Amino acid sequence: MSNPLLTASALPLHYPPFDAIRDEHFGPAFDRGMAEHRREIAAIAGSPEPPTFENTMVALERSGQLLTRATTIFFSLLGADQNDARKALQTAYAAKFAAHRDAIVLDAALFARIDKLHAQRASLGLDAESLRLVERTHLSFVRAGAKLAEADKRRLEAMNAELAKLSTAFGQKVLAEVNDSAVVVDDVKQLEGLSPAQIATAAEAAKARGLKDKWVLALTNTSGQPPNGSLRDRALRERIYRASMARGSHGGPHDTTAIVARVVRLRAERARLLGYPSHAAYVLADETAQTPEAALGLLTKLAPVAVANARREAADIAKVIRKEGGSFEPQAWDWEFYAGKVRRERFAFDESELRPYLELDRVLRDGVFFAATRLYGITFKERKDLPVYHPDVRVFDVFEADGSQLAIFIFDPYARPSKRGGAWMNAYVPQSHLLGTKPVVANHLNIPKPPAGQPTLMTWDEVETAFHEFGHALHGMFSNVRYPRFAGTSVPRDFVEFPSQVNEMWAVWPEVLASYARHFESGEAIPKALLDKVLAAQQFNQGFMTTEYLAAALIDQRWHALSPDEVPEPAGVMAFEAAALAKDGLDFAPVPPRYRTPYFSHIMGGYAAAYYAYLWSEVLDADTVEWFKRQGGLTRKNGDRFRAALLSRGGSVEPMKLVRDLLGREPQLQPLLERRGLAGAN
Repeated sequence: MSNPLLTASALPLHYPPFDAIRDEHFGPAFDRGMAEHRREIAAIAGSPEPPTFENTMVALERSGQLLTRATTIFFSLLGADQNDARKALQTAYAAKFAAHRDAIVLDAALFARIDKLHAQRASLGLDAESLRLVERTHLSFVRAGAKLAEADKRRLEAMNAELAKLSTAFGQKVLAEVNDSAVVVDDVKQLEGLSPAQIATAAEAAKARGLKDKWVLALTNTSGQPPNGSLRDRALRERIYRASMARGSHGGPHDTTAIVARVVRLRAERARLLGYPSHAAYVLADETAQTPEAALGLLTKLAPVAVANARREAADIAKVIRKEGGSFEPQAWDWEFYAGKVRRERFAFDESELRPYLELDRVLRDGVFFAATRLYGITFKERKDLPVYHPDVRVFDVFEADGSQLAIFIFDPYARPSKRGGAWMNAYVPQSHLLGTKPVVANHLNIPKPPAGQPTLMTWDEVETAFHEFGHALHGMFSNVRYPRFAGTSVPRDFVEFPSQVNEMWAVWPEVLASYARHFESGEAIPKALLDKVLAAQQFNQGFMTTEYLAAALIDQRWHALSPDEVPEPAGVMAFEAAALAKDGLDFAPVPPRYRTPYFSHIMGGYAAAYYAYLWSEVLDADTVEWFKRQGGLTRKNGDRFRAALLSRGGSVEPMKLVRDLLGREPQLQPLLERRGLAGAN
């Protein structure tokens, strides 16, 4: 059987041949890819020629293409369409991949060549991007342990192999439990408050599980659950909330507390081995924040003001409860439901009034794409001839203003049991002048799919998420770098969210809103009175949203500030979380953390010690939004400037230099505080 992963795809822009790829192709491609990569590395490290930029740095950038192609497709599918075969492969290869990476970065002969070039870099006559390649490659090897003694290298390899296995197990347990924890409802009357389409979706979910005359409310990976904003049955809201919050910490096959404790301890031990006092110090040394103190300074400065705002919001909710004759204090499962009533009372509109004006295809074409066309001159054309990995996936060619092809964009909007929670972007093919590749990028959302024939009517949060993720896609599509290491979103974690958050501004830009916010049946524009109310309510509930985010971000920092001896046993994981929230004044029960430790997938993955990045990036985002407004907003001139100065540069330039060059000064905190209604914190 021919294996399509073993050669570059012949489809446009090397688009993956999803229809030809079988799960049984991955293992052989991984094995051959690693073997081929090892031979390439051995040739570089063992070259009898003195190290040069071309025979060492460029050769490294060209190496491993088969392995990169196979693993990129595999891990993309693992997130978007997991199955048992892929889970088994992930488990089987996690430690092998970690060992393969370690064999490269801990290769003494290879590092000696890189180290020599790094010492000579000022005299090599390199352009700026090539010089940065030498510096960043050298730093990545050092941070990976290249300077350790041989015995410590072996110890590091064992840690990395175990961490890879644990991370895989954690992700699989979280996805399994979010599916298993779905709430089964016996009486449709309990679903009062949901729309007919939402009730029909719940009925279909029950049918898919073989449950007759039942309704199933699927959970998302966040602590808060969307149905609780609409359901009138308080007991059902509480059931949903408790099912969500218990995930991963109640014993049984999906409990993750033992994994958490072991991962945190191993990370702390690894950081100490590499010369850092904590995992947070290790991670942040290579972020724009530089130190845990800088990240904590921002988070702890905002925490008391955010909680004070949330308490005022809780008082407003309590007034509504009492007005309706209730005698209970607002709890976490009440918040979204009664906050909606406060919103209606204060701004005279309900979130449900918006949904008929937020139909998915119109939001995508006349909102997300419309804004990108106005800003950057790019256009989109859907194509049906390329294979997809799931029937819900859509594919678009993306063209420059001159008609030349810029990229291919893959759009995967709907939730399904095989898909991990959240929303994300990934690049199947990153841009690189060295390799002659143009981008193939994908956006993944988790919008509940309506029954067949029904329109997909979005919530406002889902609209903002669509614009946000497309900001990541633009970062990938506009990449204009030579070396693969710097392509697209290959930037620090606390910078990568910045361009995507900026792109959210166009969701509420009047011209863009007027284009996409139209009734799904009549096509009539959203009434100006309703639109004005939506815009007026932008700061509504910010105390809640900021507090739930800060709680999660500070939990992350507190876990990763621990020394190995300070890490609690599994039985103490939840007590540690509670103590951390209390320490930072975020133990306000009606507002739980956005993620609790046992299902906090971000920090068991790439955002470990870096979940603060969303707020850190928002400082840059809010200031840049003000820059756009001062320069006239939605214009080609502004888009071209933002693209050239920032979106196209990837990781080829120090990130904060890009921001300073764009703004003409250091970024300021005040715009963020004003946006979130926290100006009193400054």
